[in-house]
Amino acid sequence: MIDFRYHLVSLISVFLALAVGIILGAGPLQGAIGDQLTDQVDALRGERNDLRDQLAATETTAEQRLTFLQAAGPQLVAGTLEGRRVAIVDLDDVAGDVEQGVVDQVEAAGGTVVASAVLTPAWTDAEHAELRDTVAEGLRPTLEAAGAAEDGAETPETLAAALGVAMTGATGPQAQSRSEQAGALTQQLVDAELLEVEDEQTAPADAVVLMSGTTAAQAADGQNAEPTPEQEVVQTFLQLAGTVRSVSPVTVVAGPTAAGGDLVSAVRADDAVAREVSTVSGIETPIGRIVVPLAVAAGLADEVGQYGFEDGATPLPPVVPTGTPTDGEG
Repeated sequence: MIDFRYHLVSLISVFLALAVGIILGAGPLQGAIGDQLTDQVDALRGERNDLRDQLAATETTAEQRLTFLQAAGPQLVAGTLEGRRVAIVDLDDVAGDVEQGVVDQVEAAGGTVVASAVLTPAWTDAEHAELRDTVAEGLRPTLEAAGAAEDGAETPETLAAALGVAMTGATGPQAQSRSEQAGALTQQLVDAELLEVEDEQTAPADAVVLMSGTTAAQAADGQNAEPTPEQEVVQTFLQLAGTVRSVSPVTVVAGPTAAGGDLVSAVRADDAVAREVSTVSGIETPIGRIVVPLAVAAGLADEVGQYGFEDGATPLPPVVPTGTPTDGEG
């Protein structure tokens, strides 16, 4: 049985240990501990100052590069699209200043924006699935007969083919005139409220720029999770890009800095589409917008690439010859 003496011994032991700690802390160990803490604080302060200097240097370098590229932009793009016609399609509500910035760069390159179109939400939302099926059923025979769509093509592919032909369908000497089929397809898509156009397109496009303003689609939870609506939209636009390219001489997908889950990332992750469709990321920045006409020009010279500052991308397209298209070219 534990008696009072046991408790007394325990209390004495505790106070002795406390006293020894106080004596050592105030005496022999005080200097060593203090010196060690001081050294650690000095080291951390030095690391902080080094990181601050590195960050300042990096920011200065980035600002200098941005200033250089912005200043060199007109010289980089000048003449690269001389005599070329470009159609710009807004897939998902791109910011107005961003789209206008791309238009300005295309025009600075000597190109002409012959079509400016916007896909309506009805192109992808679930509420209009039946409408899309009905429209596609009406368009399918004409597109199949023209070789623009495969026999029995699904609705997304059929509508994408219709959009591509509407933007690029050409006829006449050197394909300088817009075909009647292209005009009819545009009107059908507009009447179905799947497409909006700013002005009447009077000439066929040599290239189509598909612009996306969405940064990233939400990821599904787990390997077997159902795709989110955002992911389904990205997949629809991915298929659209590949199909438009099948009927268009050049197709470029342009969007914000790739972060995974967005359209630019989806194109780059699909080897089959990436072999045919160029991408430009970072169009929320002046540099990204400068690259768009360069990517179009490279595509017209049979150079397909993925352009941006992410891993696996190339900052700038290769230099391509400038000048008007020769006879027989689109």
